[in-house]
Amino acid sequence: MIQFGEWLPDQPDMNNQLVQALNVVPIANGYKSLNAFSAFSGSASDTILGIYSAKADDGTANLFAGDSTRLYEFNPATSALDDISGGTYSLGTNERWRFVQFGNQVITSGGIGEYLQEYTLGSSTQFATLSTDAPKADYIAVVRDFVFTGNIDEGSGRKPYRVKWSGFNDPTSWTSGTNQSDFQDCVDSGAITGIVGGEYATILLERGIFRATYSGLPLVFQFDKVESQRGCKISGTVCNVGSLVFFYSDSGFFAFDGQGTTAIGENKVDDFFKEDCDFSYKNLITSSTDPINQIAMWSYVSNENTTGTPDRLLIFNYNLGRWSLANLEANLLVPFFTAGYTLEQLDNVSTSIETLPASLDSNVWRGGDYFFGGALGDKIYTMTGSPLEATIETGEIPLAAGKHNFLSRVYPYYEKGTASIQVGTRDNMSDDPTFTSLVSPNTDNYANFRAQGRYHRVRMKMTGEWKSVQGIDIEAREIGRR
Repeated sequence: MIQFGEWLPDQPDMNNQLVQALNVVPIANGYKSLNAFSAFSGSASDTILGIYSAKADDGTANLFAGDSTRLYEFNPATSALDDISGGTYSLGTNERWRFVQFGNQVITSGGIGEYLQEYTLGSSTQFATLSTDAPKADYIAVVRDFVFTGNIDEGSGRKPYRVKWSGFNDPTSWTSGTNQSDFQDCVDSGAITGIVGGEYATILLERGIFRATYSGLPLVFQFDKVESQRGCKISGTVCNVGSLVFFYSDSGFFAFDGQGTTAIGENKVDDFFKEDCDFSYKNLITSSTDPINQIAMWSYVSNENTTGTPDRLLIFNYNLGRWSLANLEANLLVPFFTAGYTLEQLDNVSTSIETLPASLDSNVWRGGDYFFGGALGDKIYTMTGSPLEATIETGEIPLAAGKHNFLSRVYPYYEKGTASIQVGTRDNMSDDPTFTSLVSPNTDNYANFRAQGRYHRVRMKMTGEWKSVQGIDIEAREIGRR
């Protein structure tokens, strides 16, 4: 069997494992299906700029969202996004809502034009200003027992290189020198473009990466510049799973493990992304990780796009180190969990079981379980739709060096769904391949062809409720030189 291996668009077509892996997710033995977006919520007033789910101490799940002027809570009884704004907001073109949970408090930053907003799970009915002493900030994270902010404005203008953290175990305390609250300027590295919390803070800047480690008084946090060769200039490319942080630098995609960076896109997808992404819309790039499927995703506007809506997903399986691509519109990518539904509340989603966007046993309706979704326009979406139509295309297979070959059969290996096959041929490396018509496998599970040429490639399309694809076998013979 010719197994469907790694998608390597940066490599030549000859002897390449795959030149196309579209609308699929890499797995150890091939690729599996990627589900379409399915609308989950009612509409916000504008394009959604942030989504976050949180659990109270009693296990109750809450789902929040925000657009440029409002903050919302998802209402499972009506599927509406209820306005729970605590004031009047006006997010700028490049700003987004970023949320964290600190105990039973959900705290969100909306850029340097907005005070930090707070919602107490189980008691609040709307968001409210956390503290007027807190800085306004583009980025927010929880580091141990502190709330961290970065790229901030404390009232005297933006300090793009400054981080400031709250008092110990008190997100309302922001007086420097009191209760371990303080600030730090990360100099010589440009503006902060992301902060990832946890046991320590990973602070990404345009030209470097700092690590802030708790040391107690008098320093409180020790700041070390652990990466000076590269940084992150596009904030939307920062995503993480635990302490492993992914980002895009001037030289491609990288992963940071707390100590240093590793190239993950070099000679694989970096060149493809530079050619395919319309960087005039770089402020619309979003990214997130799906820990259940062990993948990271980046949504961006392609150069083929004419609407300005992000239409491509670049997908990375971080356990396998393999990539794929998808054509899917998404303004935002995020993992979250939802409040549970009763059977009566499902009527608000659809009056017919057959037209529900997910099956009745899906985690979507149970609530409290982790799954992947995002936003498109003014609605929250989940990746629970039907499998997207997929295309897998092998690199060229030189069956006999310098000779013409006649390919007569292709045997596809897949699970579920419907497969159809094309064979592409060319005689000279300077020619574009010519493809046959699509052929469906017969009852003996092979597709017949009369494909003649020096170089052959196979394109396989999957439709319907397909599950996975593994590879192909072929039958071919030499027919001499010409």
